[in-house]
Amino acid sequence: MTETLPTLFIGNKNYSSWSMRPWLALKWGHIDFKEHMIPLGPRGMGLNPAVVAINPSGTVPALQLADATLIWDTMAICEWAYEQAPTLWPTDKIARALARSASAEMHSGFAHVRQEMPMNLKRRKTGHNLSDAAKANVARIDALLSGLAARFDTAHSGWLFGRPTIVDAFYSPVATRFRTYDIALSAPVQKWCETLFADHHFQAWEADALVEKWVIAETDVA
Repeated sequence: MTETLPTLFIGNKNYSSWSMRPWLALKWGHIDFKEHMIPLGPRGMGLNPAVVAINPSGTVPALQLADATLIWDTMAICEWAYEQAPTLWPTDKIARALARSASAEMHSGFAHVRQEMPMNLKRRKTGHNLSDAAKANVARIDALLSGLAARFDTAHSGWLFGRPTIVDAFYSPVATRFRTYDIALSAPVQKWCETLFADHHFQAWEADALVEKWVIAETDVA
């Protein structure tokens, strides 16, 4: 009998930063899954009925397991993936705690970066004006990631902990934002971004994003 694969419900790959995170984690963990895309509407337009039909909280991503159990939070999906693939968090307890701390900070923070630098993989913009609050967010992210890389990437792989982990997945949409809006970064964080962009799973996501026809116009004028 063929085993039923879990299904990851995601938004448009060009825009859905939250969807990118568990998608990459599942790929890096070599966990087989099906994906189901639900096109997102304009930002701030309320709940999408197609999403609510899958997830009553009205958000993607959501992971439906073979027994129909729904996991509807990005961090929870990644933690489920870790239980299937323990390499998705660092092995060392201290490193793992710090990786979780960094991921949780992204999960709940950096609101000004989210608001002023919406994810749009197709876009390139120079001279993007940021508020002081957004600049402070960028500085914090740069310091955080460069500090983790200096401490834990002892093999100089370009990944924060020497291999792709959940924390890399959580910060991957920010890497695309830095590229989209031409943000100057420290050398270690620029190297990390380039390592991510060279990853074949990231490139597969991006290739799909670049041929999408849906447009959320607000992300092209911010």
